[in-house]
Amino acid sequence: MNEERTGSDEQPVVVDQTDKRSIVPFVAAAVIAVLVLIGIVLGGLLSPAEKNVTEADRLAAAVTNYIDARSRSELRPPQGVACPGFDEQKSGLTERLGGPKSAVTIDKKGFQNPTVNGDRAKIDATVQVGDTSSTSTWNLTRVDGTWLVCTP
Repeated sequence: MNEERTGSDEQPVVVDQTDKRSIVPFVAAAVIAVLVLIGIVLGGLLSPAEKNVTEADRLAAAVTNYIDARSRSELRPPQGVACPGFDEQKSGLTERLGGPKSAVTIDKKGFQNPTVNGDRAKIDATVQVGDTSSTSTWNLTRVDGTWLVCTP
């Protein structure tokens, strides 16, 4: 019952290695990937996101910064958001924004009618003080490239 097998019954497995594969598709894919990455980097450098911001957006941000800084500080005006020498009471903002402890927010109507004339600008902002909304014109001046709340 035990039969010995001889090596002649088993045929050696022949592997056909004549199939030639090319590295060209892999190199082409790598080159395309590198070109796409270079395009993305150049696009970011040549057209940064801050260039997509309009002057109206910058004016709205300046008013929002003033209101936010005012709610966090007892200084009138808060530092860094108003022109030097700006007096909130003389400008009428104190009446429009309520007393020192008033909670002021930007109303859902937001900002309208931005106008820029050189380094001077105006924007209508609707603010909400308590339950009362009011729209008023804010005067801004560009100082060192930054819009600040100022008197007209």
